[in-house]
Amino acid sequence: MLDGDEHATDALSVALCIPTFRRPDDLARLLAALPEVIETARSEVAIGEVAVIVVDNDSAASAEQTVRAAGVPAHYVVESERGVVAVRNRALDEAAGHDIVVFIDDDETPADARWLSRLLATRVEHDATVVAGPVRTVTDEPLDPWIVAGGFFDRTHRAGLRTGAPITRAATNNLLLDRRFVAESGIRFDARFGRTGGEDSLFTSQLHAAGAHMVWCAEALVLDHLPVERRTRAHALERTRGMANAGARVALALAASRSERIVVRMKAIVSGVVRWAVGGVRGAVGALTRSERLRATGARERARGRGSISGAGNRTRDLYGGGGVR
Repeated sequence: MLDGDEHATDALSVALCIPTFRRPDDLARLLAALPEVIETARSEVAIGEVAVIVVDNDSAASAEQTVRAAGVPAHYVVESERGVVAVRNRALDEAAGHDIVVFIDDDETPADARWLSRLLATRVEHDATVVAGPVRTVTDEPLDPWIVAGGFFDRTHRAGLRTGAPITRAATNNLLLDRRFVAESGIRFDARFGRTGGEDSLFTSQLHAAGAHMVWCAEALVLDHLPVERRTRAHALERTRGMANAGARVALALAASRSERIVVRMKAIVSGVVRWAVGGVRGAVGALTRSERLRATGARERARGRGSISGAGNRTRDLYGGGGVR
């Protein structure tokens, strides 16, 4: 670490922000993992204060007992406005006064004790404003082979990225932010995406457009623990459709003019029709050949196609209408 470097981690305070909604067991598991993570970060990158901030989206404050019982010093607040956008914006507000904000979701855990230190070290090494890391879905029991064959929870789009590689958008379930840059930019999570997903892609894309230097940290892995209710084929298909829908809507939100929005809509519609058609053919071939992989990937492509087409029309369906975070 270089003395006098304004991006060095010495004496910097970190706010570790955890949005939560009615997941006591998941939250307890994450909180139990944090002391070792924080101690490792302190020993490896010589940071100052690390504050754990838990933002509960349940107005009944159901997570309070879990937080108090965890034995981890934490700042606990309730955000009564439903939706992931309200929770994440509240976390940014609660993190005021800290230098760094790190987001991790309540149903995740760091893959190892060096998760936080790797994010922080990558920030320094690459002079970054934003650092994102990979997420791997895990389950305590085998998934439906159809879901596995369809690759519904694979995250392969950044599998080949090396640490320090530039990125232009990121998810918020494994994300480090320079809080001062975010505050000075005035960029917030957009309420239009509060219950549909896509708020993180829009937020980080806007940060990038505002000049944020965003990089990848391949070693800062977190594990996403998939609950039983999300291991169904119906959920896998709805998640796929919702992600495609959100992608099209984010592109529309980023378009700077009416003509750009027209182009975005046309591309999303064409892409959606092609995906839907290809998926139909693939599924039909899979049925004839009894190929589970073709049937599953065909269904996935049809879901992506429907999502892209509906997103082009700015039509939405609440994926998180029950409130809280994903």
